[in-house]
Amino acid sequence: MDTAAPRHTGPLTYRDAVLDDVPALVPLVESAYRGESSRTGWTSEADMIHGQRTDARAVAEVVTAPGSRLMAVERDGRLVACCQLEHRGDIAYFGMFAVRPENQGEGLGRQIIEEAERRVREMWDVREMHMTVISVREELIAWYERRGYRRTGKMSPFPYGDERFGIPQRDDLEFELLVKNLV
Repeated sequence: MDTAAPRHTGPLTYRDAVLDDVPALVPLVESAYRGESSRTGWTSEADMIHGQRTDARAVAEVVTAPGSRLMAVERDGRLVACCQLEHRGDIAYFGMFAVRPENQGEGLGRQIIEEAERRVREMWDVREMHMTVISVREELIAWYERRGYRRTGKMSPFPYGDERFGIPQRDDLEFELLVKNLV
């Protein structure tokens, strides 16, 4: 008899994170991008960047900044994902997107990004969603392209030398701006 818990149980619930959530959010983001635990999912940056992805201070800043929200996503009372939504005039910025590695591949990412897009249209009446992705992350960029995001070719530098964002293992890292029209 199989006694393993089903992977898909209750519905996803969404709420704005609060400061009390920070101790749970930091390891969630870290687990999706860095370290050994990230390797069980497909969004890992562990081979290209060592060290931390974020810290409590940075997450708290996202939670408390004016015009910013960190959407916490739960299933059955357990934090399974999060994403940053930031109002920037006519556009919204989407960042700090993390899904627990053991839940990646279940379709949660697609559901969450659709909910994020719906929320920013409703809250801020924005026309576009912007995000930046490390340009060498071809598989991740392709995933966003399948969701309607387009590459712009606009690059910004990776913060080399600032260990708050990790320790790069390559010298060709930069961020590319991806954009989706929401109207």
